[in-house]
Amino acid sequence: MHFTTCPLDCFDGCSIAVTKELKLKGNKAHPITQGYLCHHLNHFHTFERIEEPRYLGQSIKMEEALTILQEKLNTYEPSRTLFFKGSGNLGIMQGVTKQFFASHRAVLASGSLCDEAGDAGVCEGRGANLCLSPLHVKDAEVVILWGRNPTVTNSHMLPSLKGKTLIVIDPVKIDLSHHADLHIQIKPRGDLYLALLLCRLVAMEEMEDHAFLNERTLNYKDFLDFISGIPMRKLLDKAHVNLDEIGALLHLIKGKKVSILVGIGVQKYSFGHSVLRAIDAFGAMLGLFGKVGCGVGYLSNSGFGYSLPFKVDAKKEPLPIVDFGKYDFVFIQGGNPLNQMPCTSKVEEGLDKSKCIVYFGLHENETSARAHLIIPAKTFLAKNDVKLSYGHPFVGRMPKIVESPIGISEYDLTQTLLAAFGHDSLESEEAIIEKVIASNSVEKDGFLISKTYEDLPYEKTFYTKSGKFEFMDEFDDDFEDEEGFYLIAAKQNKSLNSQFVTDEYLYVPLCLGLEQEERVRLTNRYGTCEYAVMPTAILRDDCLLLYSGAKNANRLTPHAMSQEGNCATYQEMKVRLEKVT
Repeated sequence: MHFTTCPLDCFDGCSIAVTKELKLKGNKAHPITQGYLCHHLNHFHTFERIEEPRYLGQSIKMEEALTILQEKLNTYEPSRTLFFKGSGNLGIMQGVTKQFFASHRAVLASGSLCDEAGDAGVCEGRGANLCLSPLHVKDAEVVILWGRNPTVTNSHMLPSLKGKTLIVIDPVKIDLSHHADLHIQIKPRGDLYLALLLCRLVAMEEMEDHAFLNERTLNYKDFLDFISGIPMRKLLDKAHVNLDEIGALLHLIKGKKVSILVGIGVQKYSFGHSVLRAIDAFGAMLGLFGKVGCGVGYLSNSGFGYSLPFKVDAKKEPLPIVDFGKYDFVFIQGGNPLNQMPCTSKVEEGLDKSKCIVYFGLHENETSARAHLIIPAKTFLAKNDVKLSYGHPFVGRMPKIVESPIGISEYDLTQTLLAAFGHDSLESEEAIIEKVIASNSVEKDGFLISKTYEDLPYEKTFYTKSGKFEFMDEFDDDFEDEEGFYLIAAKQNKSLNSQFVTDEYLYVPLCLGLEQEERVRLTNRYGTCEYAVMPTAILRDDCLLLYSGAKNANRLTPHAMSQEGNCATYQEMKVRLEKVT
């Protein structure tokens, strides 16, 4: 039996036991995995993968593919060369390819399609973005799921929710809302206003933790003056909630140990950083930070405290709005911009202008279909790596378990290119990985854990310059509310972004009177697309839903970026709906 760690982009960072037959099982001894795995890992071997390199549609040998890659890199100017990396694999060694492209003086796409707006807001208030793991949440009395659906995205959190008072804040009736003590079916874009409303009412009801506010925060009085100047009716209308719901929430949390688990949906807007700052402010007013069973958890900075080996000095372009058309040579690693990036028409237009597109990854997708050169990667079982999770503090070793003739690892590809272009070679994989682990890890009960979490998150300090929590004092919301429906993007069990099994239905509220499989057209200023519908009772009457990876969904999303953090703003628009006759 061998042990490794799941590299996929989710909170759980599962510890895996691998049998001699390469069957994957949950590691029963691991404090998080506790013997079970998610759908993706249970079906890992069933997903078709790229097995041979291809050039202009013809299968070739790996040696030939690497020769062509070197020739193309020599052909085009480095300043006209773009490196674009996806986040489907979160192993530390996946970033090694940046070493070559930085040395080559290429341009790197930098930022996130996912979570960086929220991360920016967390860091503005706390100085660093630390996680609330399932082991911390199990000591809570009340758990608030704010735009987060652990059943789909964080299954190993579920045992920690048992027996808790559960509050769900989400425009969608997720499965857990049916078992919740309270579900506030908030309007999209309303999270900022709900958080500020809660802050306002906490002060009015004298529920603040004054000792915490006096000793561990800055500018609380200024924050209170700021939110007191916002009309209460505006906050209620923007969130589309009523005072009875807010009163019920405050009653359920009063005097309790509260953990607030926040998902990425709340910050898919231009002011996404302000949403997290406002939710954090609510937590700070209640004194939730640095206490057992309490806190606010988002997608944490998994590398906090570690010496990460692949920080490079290079020219960078914001990833969510990168213009592929500016580059002759585009190298895409583990990403699928033709499905995942906002404003598909802009992405298509740009890639059409590129003279050579290289796709380096595991699975076929819309982007690999457009690439000139395709280089298969190795799976996590066939290469060395280490995983730092953004959902818990455990460090996951990922040793090579099987030799495979298919694909090439990121490390071997990088070493090949560095040598071919006369750059210094890297240290061994083992040396790089061990340096990362040694920089901020300690062994605890037989498992490696980040030293940062030897104490409770924020128990001794915040990581701002002042060492204190810093409240927000402004926000900028310039969104013009148009007619139409809010279009929500959500995760689902069988897919991971655009990977694996995607759901192509458009989910619509029952009030529209549409029948299953009827065809409709969605239109807005950015584009148009058609879907078969699936009526559902889980949506507000003003919302439509597409699951992550649905074909053509990003023809409707804006070519725009968040105010803070280089992050996409997928829900910063509305759509019109009409039947297709």
